[in-house]
Amino acid sequence: MEDSMLKRFGVSMEGSLLRKFDHLVKKRGYENRSEAVRDLVRDALLQQSWEDDEQLVAGSLLLFYNHHQRHLLEEMTAIQHHMHHLILATMHFHLDHASCLEIIVVKGKADDIELLSNQLTSLKGVDYGKFTLAPVEQI
Repeated sequence: MEDSMLKRFGVSMEGSLLRKFDHLVKKRGYENRSEAVRDLVRDALLQQSWEDDEQLVAGSLLLFYNHHQRHLLEEMTAIQHHMHHLILATMHFHLDHASCLEIIVVKGKADDIELLSNQLTSLKGVDYGKFTLAPVEQI
């Protein structure tokens, strides 16, 4: 039997969890539960694949921060210059008088990207940081 052929398997879960899942299926516009489960499995596999420190990944870092925080911009710039080889592009948005959003597009080894993300998100004045990555090579 070929790997690309669909295979059936059963899943058991509590009624309350199934109702929430069915709501998600409907909200996201899936035709059925199977499509939703396939997407969840693909996402879990992608997330697990970049946990290999040497895996080549690409993605984005989102940073929400207060630009009035003393020395924050200098610290952010110094970190980004030090790790410039990982950064493909940046976009900066002014959300209000004090709040900014910076999106940093990255590509490199997973462990290097994680280090960059940790250094930036842990800075005083960064209110929220999130990084999303996927392997450059498909699973």
